[in-house]
Amino acid sequence: MRTFAAAVVACLACAAPAAANPTSQDPAKVPPGNYELDPRHASLLAKIPHMGGFSRYTMRFDQLDGRFTYDPADWGATRVTIKVQAASVDTGAPAFNKQIAGYFDAAKFPTITFVSTAVSGENGRGTVTGDLTFHGVTKPVTLDVTFNGAGPGLLGAGTRMGFSGVGRIKRSEFGVTGAREFSGDDVDLMFEVEFVKK
Repeated sequence: MRTFAAAVVACLACAAPAAANPTSQDPAKVPPGNYELDPRHASLLAKIPHMGGFSRYTMRFDQLDGRFTYDPADWGATRVTIKVQAASVDTGAPAFNKQIAGYFDAAKFPTITFVSTAVSGENGRGTVTGDLTFHGVTKPVTLDVTFNGAGPGLLGAGTRMGFSGVGRIKRSEFGVTGAREFSGDDVDLMFEVEFVKK
């Protein structure tokens, strides 16, 4: 029993350095460089009212890519590009996934792209405004974003930055009008993303 307890304590002691947490929420203290989205720690959800509001039906997009170049001396000038594969929409039902992707005309417009044009904020909260290209239409969109912090990655390797955010678009403004009798026009977007310094 003592041997087992000693082994558990040793394992915990060895595991402690592997823990990684944000060490700063000050953008000015984040190292400069090129940052790329970590797709394993990125999620984009879209919620849309179903039949006048019985529920806010939730979809997830499974394939995201993104990057930005960061300069802490001029963090407000940061420009981020995010790309989402329209056909990667996941409702939990494969047949319905294809139906939703059909509304997006994913074969013709395979990529949804957001390119920021302005970043502002303070105390870890702010807005990111940019051009969203969806279904072949480009419109300005503003996202409310929280900077969750920056710090070392697992085992202290590299630098990682995390963000959470929300936004809202009207699908009709992007020409996505299928199933209007079953779902609303407002689409709420929610995302959780982490970027890693390269």
